[in-house]
Amino acid sequence: MEFKTGQKLTGAQALIHSLEQEGVRHVFGIPGGTILPAYDPLLDSQQIRHILCRHEQGASHAADGYAQATGVPGVCFATSGPGATNLVTGLASAWMDSVPMVAVTGQVNTFAIGGDAFQEADVTGITIPVTKHNWLVMDAHDIPLVIKEAFHVATTGRPGPVLVDIPKDVLQNQTEWWYPDSVDMPGYRPRTYGDTREVKRAAELIAEAKKPVVYAGGGIIKSFAADELREFCELTGVPAVTTLMARGALPDDHELCLRMPGMHGNYTAVTSMQAADLLIALGTRFDDRVTGKLASFAPHAKIVHVDIDPSEIGKNRHVDVGIVGNAKHVIRQLIEATKQVHAERGGKPDISPWMAQLREWQERFPLRYPDESSNGQLVPQHVVDTIGRVTQGDAVYVSGVGQHQMWASQYINFKRPNTWINSGGVGAMGYGVPAGMGAKVARPDEDVWVVDGDGCFQMTCQELATMTTENIPIKIGILNNAYLGMVRQWQELFYDGRFSGIYLGQDCPDYVKLAEAYGAIGFRVEHPEEVEPVVEKAQSIKDRTVVIDFRCDPAEKCYPMVPAAASNDDIIMDPRFWDDES
Repeated sequence: MEFKTGQKLTGAQALIHSLEQEGVRHVFGIPGGTILPAYDPLLDSQQIRHILCRHEQGASHAADGYAQATGVPGVCFATSGPGATNLVTGLASAWMDSVPMVAVTGQVNTFAIGGDAFQEADVTGITIPVTKHNWLVMDAHDIPLVIKEAFHVATTGRPGPVLVDIPKDVLQNQTEWWYPDSVDMPGYRPRTYGDTREVKRAAELIAEAKKPVVYAGGGIIKSFAADELREFCELTGVPAVTTLMARGALPDDHELCLRMPGMHGNYTAVTSMQAADLLIALGTRFDDRVTGKLASFAPHAKIVHVDIDPSEIGKNRHVDVGIVGNAKHVIRQLIEATKQVHAERGGKPDISPWMAQLREWQERFPLRYPDESSNGQLVPQHVVDTIGRVTQGDAVYVSGVGQHQMWASQYINFKRPNTWINSGGVGAMGYGVPAGMGAKVARPDEDVWVVDGDGCFQMTCQELATMTTENIPIKIGILNNAYLGMVRQWQELFYDGRFSGIYLGQDCPDYVKLAEAYGAIGFRVEHPEEVEPVVEKAQSIKDRTVVIDFRCDPAEKCYPMVPAAASNDDIIMDPRFWDDES
């Protein structure tokens, strides 16, 4: 339905039409009393498809997965009180991972605010720490402007989630339709291009370095800078690590890609940063899971740090050159400045001894896992490796949080950006299933594989109902080890094997029956020779969600591992393949 400027309509109609003006195609949500007025005009929209989730946390993670798969803001609806507070985990995850998201919540009537009305909660107050900005709209006339501002804030500068809280009577009140062409927010002026003097200084440091490493973070994905990153690496010959949030930013099969660093990164990626004399940090925030003990992180390296968020520059690590700007634009500036420096110096520097050292580490310390478990159960790494091989890296991969997340990042070969979706900063268990659903909605023509753990899966498995009723078919591989696996690993290594509060039970629930109860297809795999045929069978099923219960060895650990708060120099390798002397 189209409205003419000045036409009378309700605040709810203004909301839905404003979302249409912003190009919204999908909304994940659950109705309730205060948001109910918005659901009436939503029924008339020819553009927006509402997807009825089974829990508001599922709606928020679905919006997150949608956004990570496309770069387009995900949108979710919830009612006031518990509906809105159930969004908080999803907002926090999107906040930490810089994911553009717009949450719209209903609120109690304006005259009831502050009176502890039924299902009232101070949602704007609660979500201040986990949103870029939020609004409480008290006048229906302001709805179009607020929605315009919300999408602007969510998608510009450092992307992130925003929230718009609208009282029920504001949605019901009459107003006149209008929609702004632009926004004027004097206090919000993100800088997108780097200072040219700092860019030139960075190019000179790069030319002088003997052991440089590009430290590529999630900002590469968020700014659509994968092509620029590749061009920069190839121009300079500098190898790159891609963090958990940047997997696929440089293809894993590229000769300059060292893959993932960090707590469960591979030996070469972790050690290259420790031994580097220059780190070129692009769109990353020096997260503790990458740096380990900060005082001992990359002790000999000078730092060039590029980030859209000025508060990140020098926050965790002193920098030698700090450049505030959009990674895509600044890398383009660096490419041009580097070409100039190369011309001035008669060519690019020779870092072949450094590259030879990296190749030697790669050959000596590859990722490894045993062919079979010592007790005859499945090796989870083999499961993930098989999923990657069968799909040939041509799917969208989503994970929950824990050992399975790390194994997925380690063993799947990522070819493209926006094909690896996970909750990195907050580490929200239960993320995988709804995020995979959101990714499939965003990219219906691609296969979506969720690598999940039995602990994570049980937190949000009710969204299987959503996928069946809304015809959103994905594949879910549960690495069922009967435990909260990562916690078990820590308790075994650091708490003398005193396992406390972690046993889930491998047969409760029966995942095959549960899948079938929700209208999905369920398989169980217990032996190594069954893995590939079942993965191939799942890959061939396109019209229904598939859930595979992979019965995995609970004793299998995720290596390499840098203990929390330890130095990256203290990386622990799998003792089955390497001893302390190697």
